[in-house]
Amino acid sequence: MKKAATMPHDVSHDDPEAERWNYRPNGALPLNPLFSWPPKPMAVLRWYRGGWLQLTALTLCFSLAVLAYVLFFPALETMQRFAPGWMITIWLLNIVPQTLVAGGLHWWLYIRQGQDMHKKFDKRDLARKNGNFTFGNQVWDNIWWTLGSAMSVATLYHWLIFWAMANGYAPVITFAEAPVWFVLWMGLIPMWSGLHFYWVHRLEHHPKLYKHVHAVHHRNINTGPWSGISNHWYENLLYFTTYFVHLVVPSHPLHLLFHASYQQVSPVLSHSGFEKVKALDTEAMRAGDFFHQLHHRYFECNYGTSEIPFDKWFRTFHDGSAEATERTRKFKKQMYT
Repeated sequence: MKKAATMPHDVSHDDPEAERWNYRPNGALPLNPLFSWPPKPMAVLRWYRGGWLQLTALTLCFSLAVLAYVLFFPALETMQRFAPGWMITIWLLNIVPQTLVAGGLHWWLYIRQGQDMHKKFDKRDLARKNGNFTFGNQVWDNIWWTLGSAMSVATLYHWLIFWAMANGYAPVITFAEAPVWFVLWMGLIPMWSGLHFYWVHRLEHHPKLYKHVHAVHHRNINTGPWSGISNHWYENLLYFTTYFVHLVVPSHPLHLLFHASYQQVSPVLSHSGFEKVKALDTEAMRAGDFFHQLHHRYFECNYGTSEIPFDKWFRTFHDGSAEATERTRKFKKQMYT
């Protein structure tokens, strides 16, 4: 990875730690204006238009889910009994998109270096010959924990939920039966994901759970595409319980496929280390999330997502300022003393 020759103009020099960044966005970190008071309807419209009507993690994950359902998804009635055919298909519907998106993005950003350091947050390359990582290599470590741990737990949960749907143990709807709820629930899934993630993530930052479980993910201070769900087995058992909502909330199999894609593939983008993916001199899509990049650097802040401002409400929000860094360090010291 080539080094940036000079400090990019969009890194604030007011922050004494500014030199540690190659790039960071100007201004305040955006949070979902849906929770602003007084209401800001136009800002809310722009927020959701930016998420759903452009090439983003949301639209990529939704497209992958639709393709999976239309082209490869087995008939639900075939899932009434556990059988190798449909179970292997579900496993492949998890592992193939994960490998293609994470592998392709890693190739473009870190092997091909297709956009050099453009919009890369951290100056450093991914770690090699580092004993903190399995196999001594950050990328191989991340691939192992993603494909070995995360994909196994996610697939197991999907098998159980689809089996429950097929046997009438979970409420199933069709678009024809409930078109309004079908569309509304699809739009609410990212919000449910953010709500669930915040509380599970806070639990994982309890010092004992952090030391023995969540520390595996936080080896990645400088993140890459394979870092997204590179988690310990126990963490994945908690992280993927988000899918159990479909056992009680009326859902279509496409809802679970989208939920799975959003939960598993979108972290590839948010952990990519780059804010934008550039192709042919054009910023083709939004990728990395500076909100979460700050969490990986300073640990005890930004536990949730920008979709629901839990961190702002509970005073763990890091907005990128020097003041927020100092406050976060004090909070971390209190946690571990």
